[in-house]
Amino acid sequence: RTQAEMAHTCRGTINLSTAHIDTEDSCNIVLSNGGRTYHLKANSEVERQRWVTALELAKAKAIRMRNNQSDDSGDEEPASQSDKSELHGTLKTLSSKLEDLSTCNDLIAKHGAALQRSLSELENLKLPAESGEKIKAVNERATLFRITSNAMINACRDFLDLAETHSRKWQRALQYEREQRIRLEETIEQLAKQHNSLERACRGAPGLSSSTTGIASTAKGSVQSAKGEASDEDEETEYFDAMEDAPAFITVTADPKHHRRSGSNLSGASEGHPEDWTLEDSVFESSNQSSYNESTCKDLLPKKRRRSRIPDKPNYSLNLWSIMKNCIGKELSKIPMPVNFNEPLSMLQRLTEDLEYHELLDKAAKCESSTEQMCFVAAFSVSSYSTTVHRTAKPFNPLLGETYELDRLEELGFRSLCEQVSHHPPAAAHHVFSTRGWTLWQEITIASKFRGKYLSIMPLGAIHLEFHSSGNHYVWRKVTSTVHNIIVGKLWIDQSGEIEIVNHKSKDKCQLKFTPYSYFSRDVPRKVTGVVSDANGKAHYVMSGTWDEKMECSKIVQSSHGNTSTEGKQKTVYQTLSPKVLWKKYPLPENAENMYFFSDLALTLNEPEERVAPTDSRLRPDQRLMESGRWDEANVEKQRLEEKQRAVRRRREAEAVEALEEGKDYEGYIPLWFERKVDAVTGELICVYKGGYWEAKDKQDWSTCPDIF
Repeated sequence: RTQAEMAHTCRGTINLSTAHIDTEDSCNIVLSNGGRTYHLKANSEVERQRWVTALELAKAKAIRMRNNQSDDSGDEEPASQSDKSELHGTLKTLSSKLEDLSTCNDLIAKHGAALQRSLSELENLKLPAESGEKIKAVNERATLFRITSNAMINACRDFLDLAETHSRKWQRALQYEREQRIRLEETIEQLAKQHNSLERACRGAPGLSSSTTGIASTAKGSVQSAKGEASDEDEETEYFDAMEDAPAFITVTADPKHHRRSGSNLSGASEGHPEDWTLEDSVFESSNQSSYNESTCKDLLPKKRRRSRIPDKPNYSLNLWSIMKNCIGKELSKIPMPVNFNEPLSMLQRLTEDLEYHELLDKAAKCESSTEQMCFVAAFSVSSYSTTVHRTAKPFNPLLGETYELDRLEELGFRSLCEQVSHHPPAAAHHVFSTRGWTLWQEITIASKFRGKYLSIMPLGAIHLEFHSSGNHYVWRKVTSTVHNIIVGKLWIDQSGEIEIVNHKSKDKCQLKFTPYSYFSRDVPRKVTGVVSDANGKAHYVMSGTWDEKMECSKIVQSSHGNTSTEGKQKTVYQTLSPKVLWKKYPLPENAENMYFFSDLALTLNEPEERVAPTDSRLRPDQRLMESGRWDEANVEKQRLEEKQRAVRRRREAEAVEALEEGKDYEGYIPLWFERKVDAVTGELICVYKGGYWEAKDKQDWSTCPDIF
């Protein structure tokens, strides 16, 4: 019986797969399973042995059936779970017959040994009176041996007949499955080509292209949606149709000299003052210049000359499908990946790369208005995605206890430290202190799922930012990143979801929407829109731009409620002044396509430095070998490091079990430079920097660091 049938059997039923079969004497059989025991009595020893043989065969079948059911309950495709197909049924029948042969063989060996002992006893007899009884016993055992032998012969005959009958049919079925697999691979390849052709055609079609790069400067305005969708977790929500979304607000650019009702039919529900929005503003002035990038670079030239290139990426071919087909539905951090899918940076270094546009926070620290400061914080939160547009490679998973420091105190005014504080789930703690008036900290856990067609990367955890002079404390979370065309086609990355930035002191908020890519949307790709509002819900600024190029903000001078849409949603119309650029992406360095599309900052992150901790990512050997182009050696070294980490984990698990047996508490892994505390603002348990790293660096005292490399 199957497990499902066993759950609904009659009273008195016993499960043979876990039962114990024993014999008390020549005629009695004992069946026991847990607290239930049955005593069976046969008429003779021959009949008893027939029952024992039948029961042992039935028990072997029950055990096989239970194992098959547990094997079929894994994370396989639904089509492979079906045992109704003729091929699968044939294989199970053949396997069952083969197990019958094995069981009979064991019984023959058992009875043969008993017969051997009886014959030996017969030869050693001296008393004629005992001869008759012993001879009788020999005859009975010979009869049992003959019965068992006949059963084995019959099972062999059935097995051979069945194998001969289904041999050709089995071969035809295997050939058919082989041809179907080849057709499927060809179909997928053809669909990928059609996908790329359709994408190029859509981008080139004049009706679907848009030259709009910011807020429209005409009276008609540009439609911007601020209400977004959640991350694309399911297959059905991989693509979004932006044309079907009801716009939440509309912006129109007003003339600063005639921004009031004389030049507009909008009802002034709320009004601002255009004189507050001039090019002479101390904070916004440098952000509105066309040469923003160049002027900033000149002001922030580093005192130390750092490298501007790394060895070119080797051209290694690899069958992606052969690796990925066994990874569907699994956690990405638990899949053993060769370095061919990586870039020569760790996740800690990628986290530090968010600071590439740190000057936005330097400017925000100078703002006197909390809503203006919120605009710069919002631009900073978007800027961290600018390097991901071409970066389709996976960073190295940090080892437990691995650290990464970025000391730019003299050059740029900040110090950054990251530590891998957990391995399963992977979590990294980050702390940045700037002498220019701000501190940033976060603990990020990466949750990722491979869905077959795409890969979803979901950063979990809050980012905290506090300004020293005002005490403004901002908190926000990252959106979902999606890597498309994992199997076939060209890899590309999209960001989707919403970011809510909250100033917990002034209660100001900013809602940013990352619009997911859609074939049929007329909006510019990678679009980001949002509104900055105060504690009373009054909107002050409109944010707009793209996460891979730039972000602008426009001051709101009037707001009103527009007409109700066909879906019953009322739009808010914002009349704004001309937009000002807050952030613009730096151009990539020359030959970036052969250097993993690294930015100028990314090229320096893995540059060897002296006096760093022995756990620093720069000292990781497999990552260094990959950067040098020695990928085969890097793969060997990566396996060594991972096996070393697994051995440490097994030792910790053994220590935990030992402590539990002794009734002691086991704390597990304790981060070296961070400690877990309840955040006073969010109430969440988060790893925060406890100090000591930079002091240890000054003294060059790394005695507390673990040996992880």
